[in-house]
Amino acid sequence: MDSDDLGLFGPGSVTWKVHEEPILIVAGLRSLYLQALHPQAMAGVAQNSNYRTDAWGRLVRTATYVATTVYGTTAEAEAAGARLRRLHARLRATDPATGVEFRIDDPDLLRWVHITEVESFLSTARRAGLPLSDDEVDGYYTEQRRSAALVGLDPATVPGTAAEVADYYRAVRPQLRMTREAAETALFLTAPPLPWKLSLPARLGLTLGPPRWAYLGIAGTALALLPAWARRMYGGLGLPTTALSADLTVRALRLAFAAVPRRYLEGPLIQAAKERAARRTAAPLPG
Repeated sequence: MDSDDLGLFGPGSVTWKVHEEPILIVAGLRSLYLQALHPQAMAGVAQNSNYRTDAWGRLVRTATYVATTVYGTTAEAEAAGARLRRLHARLRATDPATGVEFRIDDPDLLRWVHITEVESFLSTARRAGLPLSDDEVDGYYTEQRRSAALVGLDPATVPGTAAEVADYYRAVRPQLRMTREAAETALFLTAPPLPWKLSLPARLGLTLGPPRWAYLGIAGTALALLPAWARRMYGGLGLPTTALSADLTVRALRLAFAAVPRRYLEGPLIQAAKERAARRTAAPLPG
C-alpha cells in the first residue's frame, strides 16, 4: 500500500480547501435541519437511529466518516464507504403517510442526504467568507460525486454543478413538508442534551450555562443559513434580512475560529493527510 496515498481528493482539490474550514461544524447542523424536511428520510432516521440517546456519539461517527472520505487514504475511504453500504443494506423503514416499507439505501434518499450535506458544506463556507470562484464551486460538486459513489450512488445521477443542485432542489421541494417527526427532530437539534462535562452547570442548577448559550447560537445560525423556502417551512419568514444577519454571524464565527491555533481544530485524520502530502511534495523526482 502506498503510505503517501493522498486519497480521493488531495491538497490541490476544492474539497480540501472547503473542508479545512472549522466553520463546517455549523454546516453539518444546517444539513440536518434540511434533511429533516424529507418525510421518508426523517422516518428512516427516526425508525433506525438512536440519535436521541446517543446524539453526540452519532455526531462524532458522522464527522469521522466525512473526515475519512475527505482526508483518508483511498483504501480508508473505500473501506468506510463499504461499511456504510453494508449497514444501509440491512435497514428498512415504514413511510408514515402510506404505510409502505422502503429501503434506507433507496437511491432517491441517498441522493437527498448527499446533496443537502455537500450543498450545506459549500454554501456555509462561502457565506462565511471563504473565497471560491464559480468554477471552484462547480468543481467541488463534481469532486463530491466521488463521495456519492462511496454510499452506492451512480455518480452520473448526482448533480455536479451549482446549476444542477439548484435544479434538484426545485424538483424535490414538492416532496418536502414539516411533519411531526421533523418538528421534534428540529427541536432536539436546537437543544440536545450536552455531554456530561459540558452539562455540569445544569447539574448545579445553572440551566443555561456558557456551553448551552454557545450551542444555541450555533443552532440559530444554522437555521438562519437555510434557504428561504426551508426557513418558511420551519415557520420563519424567509426574509433577505434574515439571510444577511446569518451571513454576518457566520463570518464572525469564522473569524473567531481563525484565532484558534490550527492544532486544536485539526483532528488526526487531517494531520495525517497533510503529513502524507508534505512527504509527497518533498520526495525527490525519479530519474
